[in-house]
Amino acid sequence: MLKDFEKKKREDNDALSEQLKALRARLLGQQQLLRDAGLPVIVLIEGWAAAGKGSLIKELISEIDPRFYNVVSPVIVPESQQRYPFLYQYNKALPENGKITFLDSGWMECAVQKFLRHEITKSEYRNRIRQVNEFERQLVDGGYLVLKIFLHIDKDEQFERLRSLAEAPETEWRVTEADLWQHKEYKRFRDAYEEFMEKTGDSAKWQILDGSRRKTAVRDAMKLLVKRIDSGLEEGRYVGEPYEEKFPLKKMQKLSEVDLSPSIDDEEYKAELKKLQTRLSELHNIIYRKKIPVILCYEGWDAAGKGGNIRRVAYPLDPRGFDVHPIASPLPHERNRHFLWRFWTRLPRTGHICIFDRTWYGRVMVERLEGFCCEKDWQRAYNEINEFERMLTDWGAVVLKFWIHIDQDTQLARFTDRQNTPEKQWKITDEDWRNREKWPQYEVAVDEMLQKTSTKNAPWYIIESNDKKYARIRTLKIIVKALEKACDDHFSQMMK
Repeated sequence: MLKDFEKKKREDNDALSEQLKALRARLLGQQQLLRDAGLPVIVLIEGWAAAGKGSLIKELISEIDPRFYNVVSPVIVPESQQRYPFLYQYNKALPENGKITFLDSGWMECAVQKFLRHEITKSEYRNRIRQVNEFERQLVDGGYLVLKIFLHIDKDEQFERLRSLAEAPETEWRVTEADLWQHKEYKRFRDAYEEFMEKTGDSAKWQILDGSRRKTAVRDAMKLLVKRIDSGLEEGRYVGEPYEEKFPLKKMQKLSEVDLSPSIDDEEYKAELKKLQTRLSELHNIIYRKKIPVILCYEGWDAAGKGGNIRRVAYPLDPRGFDVHPIASPLPHERNRHFLWRFWTRLPRTGHICIFDRTWYGRVMVERLEGFCCEKDWQRAYNEINEFERMLTDWGAVVLKFWIHIDQDTQLARFTDRQNTPEKQWKITDEDWRNREKWPQYEVAVDEMLQKTSTKNAPWYIIESNDKKYARIRTLKIIVKALEKACDDHFSQMMK
């Protein structure tokens, strides 16, 4: 690949200019077609320092309406200062349907640089390569057009360019310590880039362009982009087939098999609540110091008691260290991206707690049953969710998922109480009654969800909630136990 890469011969400048003019006109015409077709495009420009990545992007966007694209320059921060998962900033940058995102360097540069700086271990590096492959496959399966370009120059060419930038007062700021270190370690970087490209080219192939011929590189990149968009417009939005990886799963009961009789008396409830909330408050301080992120996921039947359960969990927490996200139907800008995008953008920083009232599991429940996505989309989602949650736990997050469970008679009684109590009427809607009529279909979907996504690293807990007080105590016990284990595990890891 890079070792054997041959420089392009010089081409006639006038001929190149004519080709570029035609390609710019073609790209100008494609932008509205992309919009109409609702096709999102991601263009990743990787390459050597001083290879001309910024200049290349400038030429690519020169004829595109600024409303149709976004340029993102991800920041590589030291691993010790990283507060979000590895792929967070790249997921956050995903474009809406019909728009283009240009990334000035991305997941390859970040992973390679941190590995060569020994900020991550070889095992962590391999995990990141796996995460990149999962990320790219999910994007392509979800209908994204992905173009990955590596802009290549040799070591001598890089030296001359860095020297030229450093000697000019107006550009010396562009030469960083990282650029100089990369030049010094050119061979190590070249080998690492080659390995990364070899291991991450299945879903979206890497395209290596000769950065020593600037105008030729622009022509070649524009040709690749125009061709990729043309093929996407011709073929239509691709919907990937379900992909299944074998995850270690925890065996789950069917909902119909769950005993909903457990209860607790008021005196015991008050004593347990006080004890558990006090301990949870202590643990919140500890996980903040140890920078352990926590993600609590609530799903369940309407009127099962999710809100009251969440309040008892949130009450002892420092309000500066947690967020509660009530998840409703996606807004237009959320619906126009990959279904996990709106959850990626709500993830907690390290040391913080995030509580989701409804989650990404809507994909395999309400979106499945109400026809808001096609069958391939929700069938793929089981594996995509397992990959997402594995990435979260690899990052160090505690992920707990609660299905708050009641029977149909209890739900009817609570619906009726809400309807007949003025101050509770806002809690009951026509949609709640309509969903109740579909209880059997939802139960089938929930059972399948529990069986396919209760992994060892991110398990489901079915919380018996005919007695709301019992449900609150059981949930708090699970959370406290999990956080105590995470703190102990963190201490053991530090002692190694």
